[in-house]
Amino acid sequence: MTTTVGIPAGWPATEEEALAAQDALRTRVVVDERGPEPGGGHVTGVDVAYDDERDVVAAAAVVLDAASLQVVAEATAVGRISFPYVPGLLAFREIPTVLAALAALDRPPGLVVCDGYGLAHPRRFGLASHLGVLTGLATIGVAKNPFTFTYDDPDAPRGSVAPLLADGRDEVGRALRTRDGVKPVFVSVGHRVTLDNACAHTLALTPGYRLPETTRRADALCRRALKEATAQA
Repeated sequence: MTTTVGIPAGWPATEEEALAAQDALRTRVVVDERGPEPGGGHVTGVDVAYDDERDVVAAAAVVLDAASLQVVAEATAVGRISFPYVPGLLAFREIPTVLAALAALDRPPGLVVCDGYGLAHPRRFGLASHLGVLTGLATIGVAKNPFTFTYDDPDAPRGSVAPLLADGRDEVGRALRTRDGVKPVFVSVGHRVTLDNACAHTLALTPGYRLPETTRRADALCRRALKEATAQA
């Protein structure tokens, strides 16, 4: 079942409003809780897909059993794109539909894994942090590229890490090798999880592929939801 979402009342409409909202919410990020243990309970992937020409965004939330990595629940939401494309403010395009998809799940999501960033963000408040603060859930970001940050290439074996650095000195995340000799992913804390634990979860979610199973499943589901929504338009 797919939930249809409107743009929330009072949602930021300008870059200035979005920046002010980030400033207000960023102070609520919690970084001193370890978070759920890898391999237990549930872990949920969220992702979004867009059709800008039709003004449609689709979000998916896919819950996996953390031990077996089998899908135990999923939900989708479709709505209007709620904010223009502005680098560093992408969460404002995605949050309303992601929240609706999470709300439609029939069980608690456990740890939420975002295809994007948490503290590894120019304003230290990417989608994973934003989502965590709004929901109170433990969240991490696992991204495909390092955004604007620098890193040394990790050693070749799976599990090798290197700091993801802002201004060459502040660690905002880690480059993590999830497959031997394959390009790393970029892990950052969202909310209520340590960086060590975020990396441990990411390794637990990548037994066979570079990207976490949570992201792979959510990506496929939101693309399917978008295709179905735009076919009906």
